[in-house]
Amino acid sequence: MIDLLITSPIQLNIKIKRVYEQPNKEDGIRILVDRLWPRGLTKERASVDFWLKSIAPEYDP
Repeated sequence: MIDLLITSPIQLNIKIKRVYEQPNKEDGIRILVDRLWPRGLTKERASVDFWLKSIAPEYDP
């Protein structure tokens, strides 16, 4: 779990990328938000810092 305490206004630059795209050094912290790990993708190749599956949308057929 990530706890974030904000005591003053800050500006966040958030970029949305597909996990299959090649990681860049300009990416910063990479967070995967998905319930399942992407098929055919190793954790090393994904270069993900955090996997937040608990906040991903649920699949409800």
